[in-house]
Amino acid sequence: MGAAGGAADDRFGAAPFMRKALRKAFPDHWSFLLGEIAMYSFFVILLTGVFLTLFFVPSMKEVVYGGSYEPLQGVRMSEAYASTLHISFDVRGGLLMRQIHHWSTIIFMAAILVHMLRNFFTGAFRKPRELNWLIGIVLFMLVMVNGLFGYSLPDDLLSGTGLRILEGVIASIPLVGSYVLMFLFGGEFPGTVIIPRLYVIHVLLIPGILLALIPLHAIVLTWRQTHTQFPGKGSSNTTVRGYRFFPVFIAKTTAFFLWVFGVTALLATIFQINPVWLFGPYDPGAISSGSQPDWYMGWLEGSLRIMPAWEINAWGHTVPMSVLVPALVVPGLLFTGLAAYPFLERWVTGDRRVHHLLDRPRDVPARTAVGAGGVAFYGVLWAAGGNDVIAETFEIPLFWTTWFFRGAIVLGPLAAFVIAYLICLGLQHRDRALVHHGLETGVIRRLPSGEYLEVERPLDEERLAPVTDDRPPAAVALERPETDGVDPPVTRTRLGRLRIALNRRFRHDLAHPQDLARTPADERADEHKALGP
Repeated sequence: MGAAGGAADDRFGAAPFMRKALRKAFPDHWSFLLGEIAMYSFFVILLTGVFLTLFFVPSMKEVVYGGSYEPLQGVRMSEAYASTLHISFDVRGGLLMRQIHHWSTIIFMAAILVHMLRNFFTGAFRKPRELNWLIGIVLFMLVMVNGLFGYSLPDDLLSGTGLRILEGVIASIPLVGSYVLMFLFGGEFPGTVIIPRLYVIHVLLIPGILLALIPLHAIVLTWRQTHTQFPGKGSSNTTVRGYRFFPVFIAKTTAFFLWVFGVTALLATIFQINPVWLFGPYDPGAISSGSQPDWYMGWLEGSLRIMPAWEINAWGHTVPMSVLVPALVVPGLLFTGLAAYPFLERWVTGDRRVHHLLDRPRDVPARTAVGAGGVAFYGVLWAAGGNDVIAETFEIPLFWTTWFFRGAIVLGPLAAFVIAYLICLGLQHRDRALVHHGLETGVIRRLPSGEYLEVERPLDEERLAPVTDDRPPAAVALERPETDGVDPPVTRTRLGRLRIALNRRFRHDLAHPQDLARTPADERADEHKALGP
């Protein structure tokens, strides 16, 4: 091993990098593992996907099914659907592999989404991690599209319905929609080439891009930078409180990979998902009742269902807004907003510092409220994707559920913004009480004067540090006093005045650790000093 290591070092100069890598500290907070769940799920997807490619036939050529699933024997279907049935019923372990592959995709998407929320609410997207944030958004979009193409490959009735919706969305694009549609489907829908083309994209093109972006996102950039961590005892903007990569972290992360794989295999063994044999082969003239996509596509389904039937007719052309807005405008605004937010917040806050310490969501109410509004917007659209199932389950008119979600998509984010903001203020008030008075013990004592008081226990340094330790502020004041009656340059334009107003609003209820550490006596002394003799 020594000789092999020396040879590698002579040729690649790996020894200095390896020494630094083995000593790199990793935080020990549970939220740090969210990104690892996504990475491990991706590995499981690759392994099971390789197995499935050995038996799947990406062809739309019609055959007569003669496999072991008796209800479909003698039915004409595509080779893609027949090979999917063959994997499910005739290949040893094939159904288990299909279900592990599908469940891994579900977990992969969920882990990416929760990881993005963690980075947003804690401010992990700030300098120097803006590029990593953008890569994460691209990964989310690619995985979502690849998931859509993946569950479209079996060519069953459910996936064919999804492709029919995709065809309608593409056809609604002005000017180029019909050309893109003919290029993708090779003719009129459904054509005979869509499954082979989706197969190439699903197993080759997008996975190849993911194999390049995931190491860059998860290893290269994070290895070059200091890991983010929450404020606490021993944590600062220049030091990391955690364990070295070797031997502690490598042992923990290996065990965690086995846990992720074990949970995925357990889900695939016990809980059935995507039973394509129940849906039958795709028939353009049939649509099954209660068809629902995977959860990560539900929000697009919901936006299509609640959009009014609007259209624009001009110069002999019709623009179907009922499809164009929910399928293209809404996702465009959402993903563009996510990508632009780090730079928009930096413009508002004037904060150009390097941040390795995370913000607690309660300490930055404005950002947390904006994030809560975005989550509510996404959640309402996701729930609206099942408006027919909700109407049938609770025996209420579909018309009512549709109009309820149309109102909720406007009022829901506003209500979430206000509620999240107030919760942050309440948690800040609680932190201030804990710092100044300590933790309530439930023990009541009576003073000689007859007064009853509850005994309070002061917090230890470990509990106080996340609240009172100094850290770079989330925003700086952009306002400057006028000089000789001349307004500052930033206030001379409407955009500048808007920036000042947003900056003032963002800073209004920020939690400042130095203020929380002050006692009521210090505050009274400052007030007395300000009033003068």
